Amino acid sequence: MLNIHNLSVSFGGSYLFEEVTFRLGAGDRVGLVGKNGAGKSTMLKILAKDFAPDSGSIAQEKEVRMGFLRQDIDFEQGRTVLEEAYEAFIDIKVVEKKLEEINHLLVTRTDYESDEYSQIIEDLSDYTHRFELLGGYNYVGDTEKILLGLGFKREVFNNQTETFSGGWRMRIELAKLLLQANDVLLLDEPTNHLDIESIIWLESFLRNYAGVVVIVSHDKMFLDNVTNRTIEISLGKAYDFNKPYSQYLELRHEIREKQLATQKNQAKKIEETEKLIEKFRAKASKASMAQSMIKKLDKIERIEVDEDDNSVMNISFPLSKVPGRVVIEADHVTKSYGDKTILKDISLLVERGSKIAFVGQNGQGKSTFIKAIVNEFEYEGDIKLGHNVQVGYFAQNQAEYLDGEITLLQTMEDAASDTNRSKVRDMLGSFLFRGDDVEKKVKVLSGGERNRLALCKLLLQPINVLVMDEPTNHLDIKSKNVLKAALQKYEGTLLLVSHDRDFLQGMSNIVYEFRDQKIKEYLGDVNYFLEQRNLENMREVEKKDALKAAAPKDSNKASYEEQKKGKALQNRLSKVESQIKQVEKDIQNDDKMLASNYNKNIEDASFFKAYNKKKAELDKLLLDWEKVQDEIDKA
Repeated sequence: MLNIHNLSVSFGGSYLFEEVTFRLGAGDRVGLVGKNGAGKSTMLKILAKDFAPDSGSIAQEKEVRMGFLRQDIDFEQGRTVLEEAYEAFIDIKVVEKKLEEINHLLVTRTDYESDEYSQIIEDLSDYTHRFELLGGYNYVGDTEKILLGLGFKREVFNNQTETFSGGWRMRIELAKLLLQANDVLLLDEPTNHLDIESIIWLESFLRNYAGVVVIVSHDKMFLDNVTNRTIEISLGKAYDFNKPYSQYLELRHEIREKQLATQKNQAKKIEETEKLIEKFRAKASKASMAQSMIKKLDKIERIEVDEDDNSVMNISFPLSKVPGRVVIEADHVTKSYGDKTILKDISLLVERGSKIAFVGQNGQGKSTFIKAIVNEFEYEGDIKLGHNVQVGYFAQNQAEYLDGEITLLQTMEDAASDTNRSKVRDMLGSFLFRGDDVEKKVKVLSGGERNRLALCKLLLQPINVLVMDEPTNHLDIKSKNVLKAALQKYEGTLLLVSHDRDFLQGMSNIVYEFRDQKIKEYLGDVNYFLEQRNLENMREVEKKDALKAAAPKDSNKASYEEQKKGKALQNRLSKVESQIKQVEKDIQNDDKMLASNYNKNIEDASFFKAYNKKKAELDKLLLDWEKVQDEIDKA
């Protein structure tokens, strides 16, 4: 489908990558990985033809449709969520509009025997057939299914897109790409703005995707669950294996170990040969043999070992002082924005040394509660910090708090105290900012580099309670592993918001799920939470929640009457769907009859009466379907 041959890109005289070659075919789900700055996003832009390489070529089959999830999006104001998602179906919408015009003409015109009317009937048949081929009868349902999968509720489908945050707008853009049936999907950090439920849904969708998928992601578990191939860009080279990320790492390690062993054996043989050459050179009788050995030695192809970029951060979070037993006590905390209540009567006690993870869908109040703890805004209720508590806060948009016009060194010196100001250069070095890097202005840093700088700056203050909101955003996999190890060794209290399941594994002993203005406690780590919530199927989760909400507190099962009611609603829905399918089929048959026997049908007044009756019946059935679906959603 795509052939990439000898691609090279250089910046400032040094190569980002050089003479990279690979091929992409149907069914390939590629994880494009590497450290921050290795060239992953640049490679995606080249594949999408947003950026031209210095040299090399890309050959692709004709009429290949390519979709690219960019990090910067621009929506037209005034559209609802559904209207924006429907932009994925440009061809269908054009045909649908034409059919509306034709149907209007059929109702209003009476010159049944004219050539113009005959042409209208033919156009109806042609456009109806084209509408069917394009999937016109399915696009509304497909759109709703994908929006629901990505975390949107039905009640917000008709809200204007400008009322949503950048993260939710990115979800709408992702929905459009998934609906377009592209041959090639290029996804740059698709999980950055998704919660755990939506990530699991997206994994399932992409596993069944027939075309090519190329994913840049630092979510190790997402890559393992979706990809069947890994291309790593490291130190200007590309390493390509038909394995998911974790298996690829093991395989590459084995290959490198074999290369080292073979190189060592070769070096030993070369050393022995060189000794013989020196020995034979001194003897006239052996001089010709020495020359022969020299020629053979020159022809030997020296074994090279793949270079590996193992430079990583060096992080540790020292404990400033030991706080009291209770470090945070929240009592009936409520927070609303206008008419919308995010948190309601939240009470929580955090003891010294606890490792707590906050999880749940976006918009359910995790970051809001974190901000209430660090007193970023006013709220109802009370939050008390315990004796000797010193909070270190890493915000989700921490990088935005950095001044882009000053240097890295100045950023650190301004935040330092008299006791640690002399250490800032060493601290920057441990976060991979060395030499002249410290004199760069913050505004030229990548997202991952800004996150590293923000983490480094955080260590300048005394901390015994760490509050971290999505600290892994923009960090590459190696950096995330280093951060995870540092947090696991941290002896203080940790409150962590994250949607990265691999990062969360083994990080907490308590998980709080935020849902519907409340919190629910799970005594374990994220694996225990996932098992309890059965998040492999998000739809099943929603149905279970609905049944549990109505059940007695001492029972985990819905009553017989509730099960009976739910089953009856599902049966009603299936019946209405079957009726809709049959009426749509009857209308299609009538459209074909109109196209083939229009003269006869024109004379038969009862035909049009029956035809319009079927259309009215279809409208009524669609309304019935919405009502039943609403009942199921509310159950």
